[in-house]
Amino acid sequence: MIENRDFIALGVNAAMSIAAFFVTWLVIPLFRDMFLKANLYGVDMSKKSKQKVPESAGVICGTVFLIVLFLFIPVPFYDQLTSKLFPHHEFVELIAALLSICCMILLGFADDVLDLRWRHKLLLPTIATLPLLMVYFVNYNSTLIIIPKPLRGLIGQDLDLGFLYYIYMGMLAVFCTNAINILSGINGLECGQSFIIAVSIVTFNIMELTGQFSDAYIFSLYFMMPFTGVCLALLIHNWYPSRVFVGDTFCYFAGMTFAVVAILGHFSKTLMLFFIPQVFNFLYSVPQLFHFIPCPRHRLPKYNEKLDKVSMSFTTFKEKDLNILGYLMFKILATLRLVDVRTGVGEDGEYTECNNLTLINLILKFAGPTHEEKLTLVLLAIQVLCSIAAFMIRFQFAKVFYDVIH
Repeated sequence: MIENRDFIALGVNAAMSIAAFFVTWLVIPLFRDMFLKANLYGVDMSKKSKQKVPESAGVICGTVFLIVLFLFIPVPFYDQLTSKLFPHHEFVELIAALLSICCMILLGFADDVLDLRWRHKLLLPTIATLPLLMVYFVNYNSTLIIIPKPLRGLIGQDLDLGFLYYIYMGMLAVFCTNAINILSGINGLECGQSFIIAVSIVTFNIMELTGQFSDAYIFSLYFMMPFTGVCLALLIHNWYPSRVFVGDTFCYFAGMTFAVVAILGHFSKTLMLFFIPQVFNFLYSVPQLFHFIPCPRHRLPKYNEKLDKVSMSFTTFKEKDLNILGYLMFKILATLRLVDVRTGVGEDGEYTECNNLTLINLILKFAGPTHEEKLTLVLLAIQVLCSIAAFMIRFQFAKVFYDVIH
C-alpha cells in the first residue's frame, strides 16, 4: 500500500526529473566542440549538407540520469536511515539497478569509440545483467508463471520455470538493449520511440499504484521519470534536422533502463507489449541479422538529394548462393509481399535485389519516397498506436486468459 513517504519521494523524484530535463537540454550544445575535437562525430547521410554532427550525445543523457539518481538515493529512505529496520533489500535493489545501467552506458560509449563486434554486444549486456539477477534471486527468487486458462488442462494452474526464468530475464535485457539500436537510422527515431515507451511505462505504473504490487511500480517510477526527462531533452536536439546523434550509448542505456524496471518491477510481459514495433522489426530483420540473407554494414534508407527524400535501401545477392534456410525465408517474405524484389540485376543478370529488412524500409516500400521528418512521425505514430493496443491487451484482452490481472 502506498504511504505518505512514498508520495513525498515521488514528488521529489518528479522535481528532480524536471531539473534533469533542463540540465540535459542546456548542457548538450555546450559539449559540441569537445565531441568534435575528440573525433566523436558523424555525417548525416540523409542531408544535402555534409557538416560534422557530434556523435554519442547519449553519454551526456546517461550521465545526467545517473547523477540525478545518485542524489536521489537517500530520499526514499529518509525516515529510516537510522532505523534498525532499515529496508536493506530495497536499498540493494536500487544500487544493483544503477550498477547494471551504468555498465550499459559504459558499453555503449565503448561501442561508439571502439566500434565493437556484434558478439560483444550480445555478451556484455548479459554480464551487466548479473548483478540484477543476483538481487532478484536473493530478494524474490520467484520463478513461477501463471498458465493461461486454455492450457491449464494440459499443464496446470502454474509452472515453475526455475533456472530457465533467469535465462529469460537475461535474454530480455539483451533484447531491450539491442532492439532500439536495430530500429534506428533517421533523426529522432531512437529517442522518439524510447520516449513513447517511457511515457507508456510511467502511465502504466501510475495506473497500478493502488494495486497489490505498488512498491514495485513506485520503484519503477523512480527510474522512469528521470529517464523520461533526459530522453525528451535529447529528443529536442536529435529531432530533424539533428544537431547531435544519440549513438549506441543512448540505445543501450535506454534498453537496460527498461529491462531493469521490468525485471525488478515484475512486469516483463507488459514491457514486451510496449515493444511490439521493436519485436516485429527484430523478427523481420532475422534473415539479415543472422546472415541468411546478405546484410550490409549499414541498412539506412537511401537518400535522394534532388527530391530531398529517403527511399528503400537494397541488398544484392545471388539466389543460388543462399543456403536452404535463407532461400526459404526470402521466398516466404516475397510471397507475403513484405520485400521489394528486383531480379536480373548486374551485367550477367544473375543477381537479385531486395530491400534491407527493417521496419523503416518496409514503411518506405508501401509509402514510396518520403521526407525523413515525415517518416519519423509515421514510425512514432505506429509506436503510439502499439502502446494503446498494449494497454487494451493488458487490461481487457488478458482477462480472457487469466483470472486476476496483476
